[in-house]
Formats: sequence, C-alpha cells, structure tokens
Amino acid sequence: MPATIDSVGERDLTAARRFARVVFTVAGVWGVLIMTPLYFAYDAIGRAYPPPLTHPDIYYGFVGVTLVWQIAFLLIGSDPPRYCPLMLVAFLEKGVYVGSMALLFALGHLQSVQAATIIVPDGTLGVLFVVAYLRLSRALRRPAAARAV
Repeated sequence: MPATIDSVGERDLTAARRFARVVFTVAGVWGVLIMTPLYFAYDAIGRAYPPPLTHPDIYYGFVGVTLVWQIAFLLIGSDPPRYCPLMLVAFLEKGVYVGSMALLFALGHLQSVQAATIIVPDGTLGVLFVVAYLRLSRALRRPAAARAV
C-alpha cells in the first residue's frame, strides 16, 4: 500500500519529535553535569583564569540562572510539540551567550581555551536547537494541512 500524505506527515512528526527530544534532553543533562560543579569552583576558576573572581553575586547568579535553563531544556525535551515556541527562546539563550563570549575573545578578554570550550559546544547546541525547531514546526503544520486537502 503506498504511503499517504497523512502517513508521511505522521512519520515526519515522529522523527522531528524524536530529534528534538534527544537534542534538548542531551543539552539539559550535559548542562546540569557541567554547571553543578561550578557551585564549588569559585576559587579554582580565579586561579585557573586570573585575575581572581571578585563578584560572587554575579558568578553564583550566572551559575544559578544557567542551571535553571538546563531544566528548561529538559522540559522542552519532555514534550517538544508542547514547548516548540520555547525552542526559539532556548536558541536565543545560546546565541546571546555564544555571541558574548566570541566578542570577549575578540577583544582579548578570554583565553583561546576558554573561548573554545564555550563557543564550540554551546554554538553546536544552538544550531541543533534551530534545526529541531524548524523540523518540528514544519512537521506540526504538515499533517493539519494534508488533512485539509
């Protein structure tokens, strides 16, 4: 039996949902694993990348807000169709962070190792967030349009 427009649309939606679920769940788990130890690394960061940190409020505020975003990624991954619009905000979070770090590196405020360890994984996740959003939003529209024909 040949595939119908509806079955193709459902397959696309299933694949897009699965892709988004994997991307956002991996991002959330990765982020929790990376961010949680930073609560205990305030002094070590200052020694590894002088000068020593002098604003614990900004440091711990950054770590806390970033950790909350990891929970948002896990939430998106739990039900991608429901949270599809939030994917754009998640991309914006990655884009602002990566862009800021790239600018700091260009101005000589970050060492190349610091810049690479931030820009490569977060930039990659940002691109994957866009791909997940585009695939899912297209697949969500497709079955409804096919049924209307």
